[in-house]
Amino acid sequence: MAALIVEVDSSFAASADEQLASSGDAGLVQTAVTPAKTTTRRPRTLEKDSRIAEQPGFVLHSYPYKETSLIVDVFTRDHGRIALVAKGAKRPHSKLRGVLQTFQPLSVSWSGKAEVRTLTSAEWVGGLLPLEKSALLCGFYLNELLVKLLARDDSHPALFNHYVSALNQLAHDEPAAIVLRKFERALLKESGVSGDWKICTATRNPLLGGINYVVDPERGPRPARPADTWPHVAGKTLLDMEKEDYSDAATQMQSKFLMRFLLAHHLNGAPLNTRQILIDLLQL
Repeated sequence: MAALIVEVDSSFAASADEQLASSGDAGLVQTAVTPAKTTTRRPRTLEKDSRIAEQPGFVLHSYPYKETSLIVDVFTRDHGRIALVAKGAKRPHSKLRGVLQTFQPLSVSWSGKAEVRTLTSAEWVGGLLPLEKSALLCGFYLNELLVKLLARDDSHPALFNHYVSALNQLAHDEPAAIVLRKFERALLKESGVSGDWKICTATRNPLLGGINYVVDPERGPRPARPADTWPHVAGKTLLDMEKEDYSDAATQMQSKFLMRFLLAHHLNGAPLNTRQILIDLLQL
């Protein structure tokens, strides 16, 4: 199972505020993003290759490094989450200033084998409409989840596809709560910390729609007991989530509390800055 890591970072909310203020000026994008080939294998830790060229990726987060550079946290299609130093990116005339933005599909190249490698080029690819208003805030929530729950250098091409799909859905004003639930579930499955929700771990039998269950964060669903303090969830809700069917209002409500509980467990209680804003403003 891939290990999860938690990184302390309090700047996501500030980044969200800055981009929310300027999101109305973004233009439309017309070209296409190339999806990854879906794979069913478990995540694997990659060798830190010395040179990688033209890898599809997205900036998740960045912060200043020395006087003129940035450390950029990038989610790539085939190499997972990596840290790159963008030398000179803060200079007024740097070509990277306008490229290294969140939610912009990029083609990224880098070199080095250290924990933080050197960005050698980054080009805007296009293919996504800009995120605006509440959709932009939801995008920052997805980014914060990836930064805090994904170990670096783990390959997750299927999760990359889920991320691109979630951004597309948010940009086209699909119901944000449903988009977030789908991505949260995909994140836990693809990162290896959550398995199949079709089988009861206590009986090894298929889940029954009319039975209430709890989801053990380390093992999976089992029948609920009166003394359980974990969220009680109908078997139908768990089966609906496996099918990505959120048409039932009860499924929407129960899945929200279930995912909040599971994420808190895997974050070891560390807060999500953007999540709290979403709860306060949008009740998502």
